[in-house]
Amino acid sequence: MYILTRIIVVLVLALIALGVYVRLAPSYVEDWHNLPNELEPGDGQGRAVRVVPDAGETLERLDAIIRDTPRTTVLAGSVDEGMITYITRSALWGFPDYTTVARRDGQIVLYGRLRFGKSDMGVNAKRLDGWLAQL
Repeated sequence: MYILTRIIVVLVLALIALGVYVRLAPSYVEDWHNLPNELEPGDGQGRAVRVVPDAGETLERLDAIIRDTPRTTVLAGSVDEGMITYITRSALWGFPDYTTVARRDGQIVLYGRLRFGKSDMGVNAKRLDGWLAQL
């Protein structure tokens, strides 16, 4: 029984350590505030890309919608710069997802991706589609 208790304690402490790391790990602008040129619209493993026409005020309107999303903050960028990267954290564990939204060639590109793990279970795609539905 003593060994089982120790194993449980170690597992609980490991879960707590993981939760603390996920919430406190630094987000470096140079790692996340970018938009690769080869992005294609669609969903991938742990990422989603959407492209919509830029009707002039599209980036401004999207910025307002995204900033109103719970647990979402701006990592870097601005509307004036033409590119903004946001961090949206999951409610329970605080896992960060990064979304970069930018003007490019008369379009608005939205690029959402996870930081930890391999699959986001479609969360980034749903988030992007929800923002675009509000637009």
